[in-house]
Amino acid sequence: MSDAETETTVFAWIGGEPRIEALVQRFYDLMDLEPGYAALRASHGPDLASARQKLFWFLCGWMGGPQHYVERFGHPRLRARHMPFRVGVLERDQWLACMDQAMREVQVPDDLRSRLQASFFQTADWMVNQGSGPSKLM
Repeated sequence: MSDAETETTVFAWIGGEPRIEALVQRFYDLMDLEPGYAALRASHGPDLASARQKLFWFLCGWMGGPQHYVERFGHPRLRARHMPFRVGVLERDQWLACMDQAMREVQVPDDLRSRLQASFFQTADWMVNQGSGPSKLM
């Protein structure tokens, strides 16, 4: 990563709200279309509109941009908010694969995609609430 890239936010690096919106839309479109994400899709209920909006708002702030999610709902409390839903290793892995495919398809630069994949894995792994629980990384 260049010095200029380390001084900017991920939000700016990815291209701001329009690029995050494109990423979120592709992510949920893929979840709806690809049979390989069936368990993940099943965990979201019949309508994805609210999930699309909330993920967009969350990612904007998480990547260093406007805090849309926090302004509306307060602290994300991701694990607590997801406890009513089954989040097993299968759902974690499908979420990560779907997001990686979406990042590739909306052409997130490879170096940024790698950085985001690592962060997404840590968060998604921490969200596991079924089965053996989050992986213990050493």
